[in-house]
Amino acid sequence: MTRREFEEHVADALDLIPPELTQAMSNVVVLVEDEPPPDAPDLLGLYQGVSLTRRTSDYAGGLPDHIFIYMGPLLRYCRSEDELVEEIATTVVHEVGHHFGISDHRLHELGWG
Repeated sequence: MTRREFEEHVADALDLIPPELTQAMSNVVVLVEDEPPPDAPDLLGLYQGVSLTRRTSDYAGGLPDHIFIYMGPLLRYCRSEDELVEEIATTVVHEVGHHFGISDHRLHELGWG
């Protein structure tokens, strides 16, 4: 799969999120990276930032938060394109959930883990 096709699947996954939630997303960017950090080679995605639930009046909205979706591990993990599309969606929603302050435990309970 090409990077462009992969990025299109990430965009499609973002479209699965209800508009009222995507409108509430603030100061966050979603990026596709080839590989995760060397100390976490199997990581599928990562949220870095201050979740909306932890932002206080002191939050100045500096640099945007980042959601990283890692192409390499997802391609290696999935055996078919259908499985890949489903796993990309799960990973994107999972990381967006962290932006809203939802814990890993709760995301797993909701089926997004």
